[in-house]
Amino acid sequence: MNTSTPQTLDANLVVGVDVGGTFTDLFILDESSGKASIVKVPSTRGNESEGFMKALEQIGTSNAQSPVQRIKTIVHGTTVGTNALLERKVAKTGMITTRGFKDVLEMRRRDRPQTWGLRGAFSPVIPRHLRLEVDERVLADGTLHTALDKDQIKNAVMQLLSEGCEAICIFFINAFANKTNELQALEVVKSLWPSQFITSAVLVLPEIREFERCSTAALNAVLQPVVGEYLNKLDGSLRNAGFKGDFLIVQSNGGVMSRETASDMPFKTALSGPAAGVIACAEIAKAAGFMRVITGDMGGTSFDVSLIDERGASLASQTAIEFGLVIRSPMIQIETIGAGGGSIASVDSSDMLSVGPESAGSNPGPACYARGNLRPTVTDANVVLGRIASDRPLGGGLLKPLDLGLAIEAIKVHVADPLGIDVMSAAEAILKVANSKMAGAMRLVSIEKGYDPRDFAYMPFGGGGALHVCAMMREVGVKSGLIPRYPGVTSALGCVIADMRHDGVQTLNSLLSILEVSKVTQLIQSISDTCHKRLEQSGLKFKEVQEILSFDMLYVGQTHTLNVTLKAGSAAPLTSAKRDWGKLSIQEIKDAFESAYQIAFGRTLGDIAIKVLNLRFSVIGVRPKFDLGVLAPTSRDMPAPLGYQNVFHNGIQHKAVRYARLELPVGSSIEGPAVLEQSDTTLWLEPGFTAVVDKLGNLILTQNAGEED
Repeated sequence: MNTSTPQTLDANLVVGVDVGGTFTDLFILDESSGKASIVKVPSTRGNESEGFMKALEQIGTSNAQSPVQRIKTIVHGTTVGTNALLERKVAKTGMITTRGFKDVLEMRRRDRPQTWGLRGAFSPVIPRHLRLEVDERVLADGTLHTALDKDQIKNAVMQLLSEGCEAICIFFINAFANKTNELQALEVVKSLWPSQFITSAVLVLPEIREFERCSTAALNAVLQPVVGEYLNKLDGSLRNAGFKGDFLIVQSNGGVMSRETASDMPFKTALSGPAAGVIACAEIAKAAGFMRVITGDMGGTSFDVSLIDERGASLASQTAIEFGLVIRSPMIQIETIGAGGGSIASVDSSDMLSVGPESAGSNPGPACYARGNLRPTVTDANVVLGRIASDRPLGGGLLKPLDLGLAIEAIKVHVADPLGIDVMSAAEAILKVANSKMAGAMRLVSIEKGYDPRDFAYMPFGGGGALHVCAMMREVGVKSGLIPRYPGVTSALGCVIADMRHDGVQTLNSLLSILEVSKVTQLIQSISDTCHKRLEQSGLKFKEVQEILSFDMLYVGQTHTLNVTLKAGSAAPLTSAKRDWGKLSIQEIKDAFESAYQIAFGRTLGDIAIKVLNLRFSVIGVRPKFDLGVLAPTSRDMPAPLGYQNVFHNGIQHKAVRYARLELPVGSSIEGPAVLEQSDTTLWLEPGFTAVVDKLGNLILTQNAGEED
């Protein structure tokens, strides 16, 4: 699978596309033949759709037909929305809210950027002067206290239009308990607003907690023009090129959705790319016989960590893109730190060495890229130490050979000289600091969540993950390492694997003892119908359709909830034959809660009353999976080494053997020190470690007995 030349494949192509800061990655699967291929092209920062289309053009075909015309389905993991929020390049947006509640975005949860200090500032994505108040009020129990004044809504709309707003958000307090006023306001706004960029908070998130609902709706509103324009432009380019298939977008929960849904609900695309990578890792690990893995996605700017166990990837109910930008929506739980290949190393006035969070990114990139950056990065340290061969172009020839001299000079000037040490020691110090940060993130998702990392394998992916795998195994104590066949395009592979998923939520806020089960089942049916309709509109074929019901529950007097999965099942694909949820009982819900509470906390609280806060319902369209065995190497003979590389490790110069990783046959075993190279990544195998190629082409790493330190 050569990335430097176009591949020739047959029809029925399913293509996963991951647009990163440095490269745009494609994973191409031919469903009819089972053949697979990868493509990498440089990303076009600021005009990501250009790199997207250039990547598709690299897909070869067996006849004169355009490559795009041979594609059946495109699944895209996008970071456009996330980057827009981080860079605050969002649409000018106005908000209409209940009188007295215009400052919810600033008040947040009375938290602050610096937990133990008074420094820091926060600017909401919707400025205060564009948040307008109107007279209306619903009480917490759903009682309509003050009816809506439609004339006030009209006046507010006209004022926001005069301010040049592109999008609008409606957020009324307690609308989760009674939608009447907010939905009436929505109809008035629709009659006056000149575009489709209108967000109603209660339709985005009909859930209790005012800040989370307000923040999620506000972020959705400011992203609608940005993400919508990007996806519409991309869809237009695809159609003009002859694409007639399905264009899907990866959600943060690990499922996929239609382009139309993504344009309407862009907040669901936050962490889209990293989520796709975790989904791929879960499938690869399971196929390789590993049920418990900690994943680490190391790109140019960040290190994203997640945990997978027998239940699959861990889901979180909400996340913060950065301080104060909270999105409440089911999404794969990912911890992110600034420790990527482009993270900059510096020495402060106290002679303390730090790495990140500032990054050189892809442009100008590390000093060794010779694009103008003169400060050292993690990649520069790896090049200086010999773990990346400076004479080998990155990305299968897409980046020219690296400038070792510039990397040495950057480390000497900014780290070695200030600390009074030699360049090699300084480069190792940079990696030790970066490794320590990454190990801390791994402990955060394991030890601090009650998991023993010794029960897990570590699965690195992304362009830089394999360079640090042995260090992470030593630091954290995981039992083994699992490196997928194509670590650098794992997120693109995840796009192809991901199922279609839609989630619904509704606040109940009721004591379990008086919960009206009949109304609950009616609500489940309503959410189920909406989710199933979205599956049907996608036009995709599913192997089966699964349904998952859960409740957010707690004992009265508690603050935090426990999510309790009551039962899950499947129905015939895209038919009216859905599960019968009408047989629920209060006793069944109580038993499920007490069982989950016992597992989580080792005890229950006896006769204390139980409260049901939210109902959550998910419908998953399971897409046919392909055999990961198509990725396995076909060669049977051990290749000759590419040569030898001098690698500096633990203060000693080692002579490491170099291999072309993809040419290693199944069952082959490599002893460290070794450098295994491929177009999308490099593996540094430390002394005392062994790597074995499994039947799927993965590398399984173990630390030799007696080598632990």
